[in-house]
Amino acid sequence: MSAVTQQQATKRPKGTPGPLSLWIQRQANASTAKKIRRKGGQMMGMELLVLHTVGRRTGEARENPLAWFDDGAGGRLVVASGGGSRHPGWFANLVAHPEQVAVELHGTGTTPVTAHVLDDAERARAWPAIAAAAPTIDKHQSKSDRQYPVVRLVPAGA
Repeated sequence: MSAVTQQQATKRPKGTPGPLSLWIQRQANASTAKKIRRKGGQMMGMELLVLHTVGRRTGEARENPLAWFDDGAGGRLVVASGGGSRHPGWFANLVAHPEQVAVELHGTGTTPVTAHVLDDAERARAWPAIAAAAPTIDKHQSKSDRQYPVVRLVPAGA
């Protein structure tokens, strides 16, 4: 193995996105967020929202379009399903700065939310409805070595 290849292999763990993948993901996220704002929040049969977080290292505002699922109690559930072998960056940002999380739905402004990562029992109760609404997420979960966290987003103060 050449020195350059060996250095590249030690820079990021296997199964995590590289710089090109991250750039493509950011471009796609920006495009999807614009589409949600202009045309509505539905794609591939799933309802979408724009999750607003703050970067855990940079402190910069971040936006991620995500599928959401009704929790039946006035909140929304989102699944941390991307990111390869690690949780996606938005999840790490949400956990690092839970007081700076907001959601945006089509036709509404940004609403501050309280984010709660479901524990194993809560997740087990919520997962069947998520799997029924989004079989692709369930399929990816079954092939993953990590358990996808599920986060409940409730309007702040509710």
